[in-house]
Amino acid sequence: MGKIVTKRRMADIGFEVAGSLLIALGIYNFAVEAQFPMTGFSGISIILYRLLGMPIGMSTILLNIPVALCCYKLLGRGFFLRSIRCMVISSLCIDYVAPLLPTYQGDRMLAALCTGVLAGLGYAIIYLRNSSTGGSDFIILSVKALKPYLSLGKIAFLSDVLIVLAGGILFRDVDGIIYGMLINFLLAVAVDKVMYGISAGKLALIVTQDGSAMCQAIDRCCGRGSTILQGQGGYQQEEKQVVLCACNNKQMHLVQQAAKAQDPASFVIVLESNEVLGEGFHRSQVGERG
Repeated sequence: MGKIVTKRRMADIGFEVAGSLLIALGIYNFAVEAQFPMTGFSGISIILYRLLGMPIGMSTILLNIPVALCCYKLLGRGFFLRSIRCMVISSLCIDYVAPLLPTYQGDRMLAALCTGVLAGLGYAIIYLRNSSTGGSDFIILSVKALKPYLSLGKIAFLSDVLIVLAGGILFRDVDGIIYGMLINFLLAVAVDKVMYGISAGKLALIVTQDGSAMCQAIDRCCGRGSTILQGQGGYQQEEKQVVLCACNNKQMHLVQQAAKAQDPASFVIVLESNEVLGEGFHRSQVGERG
């Protein structure tokens, strides 16, 4: 048991380092040079960096202290400690690792695209390990805990708009506000695509007379399990069976072909599935550990 915990902890740290490096590249090597008003506590830290010359990582840690204390009880001891560890890692990456690499000095639009994508990927990798970089992440995940039906990307987008506006107004940079909003949108999309797109797929509802035979046909074609639901026709009130099958995007075409081959009179409905968890699919780690 101890070895399993140690391996999991080492894996967590590895993912946190990888995510922090991506965030550091996006913020320091693209956003700072282009003088974008960034989102979250990183955005506030960049404002302090441009006004006072304070190190971005250090000011981020200082800003985190009161927020961390307020959100400690809601988020739990385990998440709090992982977030503190990740916050220190990301701050070190921003202040000491990112400056070793060249900064991008080209087109601001390309810089904005790279900032949003890199930072979004970094945050998503960290969120997937049930951790965060602190700061606005504490606030975002606290809201997520209170309102779990909201996606992390949407919460992050709404919470960061004011910071982007403040940075743009403070430095009188209207273009910066537009770029900041673009970065904010790209970051939210990247977070949602990585966190929920990994386990996305298709859901087939197949109305047929012989559900058992249909399940066997699906199993033969792609090895997917399925579930039989009892149904009834709305017009003639005849008994029918509805076969429910979740699969990935590539397998759905095989399922459709198998359904039509098995029962040409079957009625097939294909739905988008934002997230599929369980045997044979991605097992979410978010919220599993205290």
